[in-house]
Amino acid sequence: MAVTGAVLLTGPGGDSDADRAAAPSPTPKSSAPELPAWVGCSGSACAGQDPEDMGCGGRHVRTVASASASASATVGASVVEVRYSEPCGAAWARIAKAAAGDIVRISAGGAGQDGKVSAALDTYTPMVAVKRVADVKACATLTTGTKGCTAEATG
Repeated sequence: MAVTGAVLLTGPGGDSDADRAAAPSPTPKSSAPELPAWVGCSGSACAGQDPEDMGCGGRHVRTVASASASASATVGASVVEVRYSEPCGAAWARIAKAAAGDIVRISAGGAGQDGKVSAALDTYTPMVAVKRVADVKACATLTTGTKGCTAEATG
C-alpha cells in the first residue's frame, strides 16, 4: 500500500527526459489585448476599412484634439474633425456641412485615406492605423478651392 500511495502521489516515473518531453507544456498567453466582440479589426488590419462596418464607431469613438487646438476645424462653411477609436487603434476624418464633391483626408504616420462627399452633406474616410494619436490630422478640400486642416491631435 505504501508503494501504491507513493506512485499515486508522484506519478509513475516523471523524472526521465522522455517523461518530461511527453508532458504537456502550458500554452503561453497572448500579450495582445482581447478586442471587444463587436470590433472587427485592430491597428493595421483596420487600414482602409469602413469604421462603422468594423464596429469602431459608436460609444468607443471620440473626437481628438491637441492642447493648443480644438477637436475640429472650420473650412469654409464645413466642419472637419479627427475621429479615433481606442479599441480599433485607428482614426478617420469626418466632414459635416459639406457640399457634393468636397474631399476630406485623414493622415497619420505617412498613411492617408480620402473620402468624397456625394449627395449627402457629410461623409467620413476609411480608417488609418494609429500608433500615436499626436500624429493624426484631418484636412478638407472644398469644391470652392478652400482648404484647411485640424492641428495634429493629441490623445
